[in-house]
Amino acid sequence: MSKELELEEKIVKMLRTVFDPEIPVNVYDLGLIYKIEMENGVAHIDMTLTAPNCPAADFIIDDIRSKVESIEGIEHADVQLVFEPEWSQDMMSEEAKLDLGFL
Repeated sequence: MSKELELEEKIVKMLRTVFDPEIPVNVYDLGLIYKIEMENGVAHIDMTLTAPNCPAADFIIDDIRSKVESIEGIEHADVQLVFEPEWSQDMMSEEAKLDLGFL
């Protein structure tokens, strides 16, 4: 397994510890993470929010940045907030849908 792939797996594991304070499901299983790429020690992460005016946006982004940067081998986490494509409940994992009563 390549070092980048190994780091990406660690990032996903860490992202599963980040929660929107209003939703009891982590940001990864909610489908809020659109892209994870590694480049020279920098984790590039594109993410969205369940709603563009989410009051917890800064908290969530800061939590992602600090937790990802705590992973050995990652010097910086570049977290970009994007709104295309627009998030929908279809992007959630089956487990998240089950936890939230959508299944």
